[in-house]
Amino acid sequence: MRAIGSVTTLLLLGISSACATAARGRSDAPAYDLVIENGRIVDGSGNAWSYGDIAVRGDRIARITPRGMLRGARAANRLDARGLVVAPGFIDIQSHSRGAFLGGDGRIVSKVTQGITTEIMGEGATNAPANLLTSELGERATPAQRQEALRFAGPRGFDAWLRAMEANGASANLGSFVGATTVRMYAKGMAEGAPSPAELDSMRTVVREAMRDGAFGIASALIYPPGVYASTEELVETAKAMAPFGGVYITHMRSEADELLEAIDEALRIGREGGVPVEIYHLKAAGKRNWHKAAQAVAKIDSARALGQDVSADMYPYVAGGTGLAACLPPWASADGKLLANLADPASRARMKAEVLQERTEWENLCQLATPEGVTVSALRTPQYQQYSGQTVAQIATALGKDWPDAVMDMVQAEQARIGAMYFIASEENLAMQMRQPWIKFGTDASGMDPDSARALAHPRTYGTFTRILGKYVRDDRVMPLEEAVRKMSSAVASRLSIRDRGVLREGAFADIVVFDPATVADRATYQQPHQLSVGMHHVFVNGVQVVRNGRHTGAKPGRIVRGPGWTGRAQ
Repeated sequence: MRAIGSVTTLLLLGISSACATAARGRSDAPAYDLVIENGRIVDGSGNAWSYGDIAVRGDRIARITPRGMLRGARAANRLDARGLVVAPGFIDIQSHSRGAFLGGDGRIVSKVTQGITTEIMGEGATNAPANLLTSELGERATPAQRQEALRFAGPRGFDAWLRAMEANGASANLGSFVGATTVRMYAKGMAEGAPSPAELDSMRTVVREAMRDGAFGIASALIYPPGVYASTEELVETAKAMAPFGGVYITHMRSEADELLEAIDEALRIGREGGVPVEIYHLKAAGKRNWHKAAQAVAKIDSARALGQDVSADMYPYVAGGTGLAACLPPWASADGKLLANLADPASRARMKAEVLQERTEWENLCQLATPEGVTVSALRTPQYQQYSGQTVAQIATALGKDWPDAVMDMVQAEQARIGAMYFIASEENLAMQMRQPWIKFGTDASGMDPDSARALAHPRTYGTFTRILGKYVRDDRVMPLEEAVRKMSSAVASRLSIRDRGVLREGAFADIVVFDPATVADRATYQQPHQLSVGMHHVFVNGVQVVRNGRHTGAKPGRIVRGPGWTGRAQ
């Protein structure tokens, strides 16, 4: 009986397997999860567009064919893209969505509705590597603050941070550089001065570990304390530590204004002596007196490239930048975390005011460059200042009956330095000129937001960077062809950061896909009313999952970690 039972079991298993095989071969079983047909395909390479169909299976592109060839293919879902452009999802090389990914809902609505499918973070600061010095509180930290500060401590901190953001749920893929400011603070906190040999060795160590955990390189921000305290030599040494892992040195340079050309020279030196490629964040010539330097900056980059140095840049399509209002104050005032204490000290305030009023300073004096009339203050929370949200520094100073530096210092002090501003410092003509450069890429320099819950004033780039380029600069002003704009938004970034199988439409690549109307795609966010979603971006897919349908977020969060070439793939 045992033998008969065994034979019977084998026969039944064979019948079951045959039935399963037959089911897979039935004509009603879909061959693909999605077919996008009749679209104008712009594949991200820079090649001319062509009509075609795209089939997706799982998280990958399974087939790309001339138009009509997938008409009879079995598919769970079909999307007719007639009259629309189908392109690879856009990669934001300068995102600040750390908060949305770590503690927020992760949907980054303002980003995916402009076609962004991958967010790259890290300018200056990152959540890891972490210790009490990186918390800016040191031994003054409360137990809760201490616990949070050490959440991503230890040699695997950077990897733990990336995994925590992915686990929180994200509508876009995510990755990061390691912040140069964070690396410095890990060893020295907010202190000025050169690192000791032991501190420099600690900095090298955490850079190497971050690179092994998948950082794309080191990202510096050299106008903000304590990043401004770092010397060229210090940055060269940390660059050397990442060089064996294929890292890129990306930088918010020490100056974008009076010392713009000298700052480019410094970045180039760090790249040469550190043995790494150089990427310049949000290239611009800031302040009207410096607008003529934009062409010189481009020429300097072209010259370096002609001599064989790997250097390129990115930008956003707006004449205003955005950062904290405290950036109007001299860097020494923030040393050792004492900004608020210095603001409370009459002698320190007098010294700050005298420096701020100087037309030219050794530090990047943004209020002077933009002028008080060109600095718009964002949301103010304290009762005595709430009514001035969205007004210029000049308007607020007049209303308060104060000199404008006093008004700035009072607001920064009252708001505990947690106050942003927009600085109108760039030239529209220079924006168009820079966009035409073959080595330019695009980034938002913004975090993802949800217009239904956002309250604070935000920079319009948060909602409209990529759609503004497609609408204003490609379609309306014809600054560059559509294919070139898409390349700079997608494969140019993927190639720069060695991100495999993203940023292009090709068989086998991940199905990060956008579908938009070239005739209507546009930004709607303005400086006065920023919380407005872009239009014309009809559909967005991340890893084959639809996150935007007919211009509205679906609620899906299929985003994954993307990592740099030094990633070791170590198990948790």
